[in-house]
Amino acid sequence: MEPKEQASKLFEEGYLCSQSILMAYAPLFDLDREAAARLAASFGGGVARRGETCGAVNGACMVLGLRYGHTSADDIDSKERAYEAVQKFISQFEARNGSIGCNHLLELDISTAEGLQQARDRQLFATRCPGFVSDAAEILDQIMSAT
Repeated sequence: MEPKEQASKLFEEGYLCSQSILMAYAPLFDLDREAAARLAASFGGGVARRGETCGAVNGACMVLGLRYGHTSADDIDSKERAYEAVQKFISQFEARNGSIGCNHLLELDISTAEGLQQARDRQLFATRCPGFVSDAAEILDQIMSAT
């Protein structure tokens, strides 16, 4: 199964958007599935349900870091390549969805008890978020296949 389909499946199974993305791409980097799940666990709901950067975007940034990130403090070329890839990802995600902010994407503030309940009542996590996960994976595939 391709990572995009795997990410969607993982989200449907109940994993967070951030986990779904990182876990789907983890095998490409020999990253253990459990480690990927733990690493991405705090980024759902716009970072610990604060409604900030969408978890699918955070997961994608982690994947791009695994692909292009630097491991030596003086490796400026890899650092710049990673930043460039993330900037490209964010631009494309924003172009498709209007924002990378979870609260903006859901059109309410999930950092409050009332906003979170409204999101649940309106089933936004089941109706909107799968599209964000799918978009993130599709954009990741495009960026990673181009280089």
